Amino acid sequence: MNLVKKSNSGNLFPSLMEEFFRPDWLSNTQQFSQVMVPPVNIRETETAFEVELSAPARKKEDFTIDVDNDMLTIASEYKSEHTTEQGRYTRREFSHGSFRRSFTLPETVNEEAISASYENGILRISLPKKEEALPKPKRAIEIQ
Repeated sequence: MNLVKKSNSGNLFPSLMEEFFRPDWLSNTQQFSQVMVPPVNIRETETAFEVELSAPARKKEDFTIDVDNDMLTIASEYKSEHTTEQGRYTRREFSHGSFRRSFTLPETVNEEAISASYENGILRISLPKKEEALPKPKRAIEIQ
């Protein structure tokens, strides 16, 4: 008669529970929530501020961009549902998500000339500067 020691290595559930209840589980949860808010790059040029927001697998109709009281707000909400019926089985997959990012605009932005485009998963927003904020050309001062 052989005795075999039982091993839990093939049982997935205990390892998931150990993973979930380990001491740093909260930090992993925070990392997950950060993934839900898309990253943003903001660049200033001589004539404008350029905002790039990475949001792949979206359509331009999924976004709303508002300017109110010197506050630029970018929001998106999407819902997806897919149902497959095969024989006696039905598989239904759905996902949804949303985010909202707000930025205080500097006084130098011309709010009337803001424009946006969405291409290849990148939302680009151009925030042109007001005429008085643009750099003045170099000029020579004549000595009298």
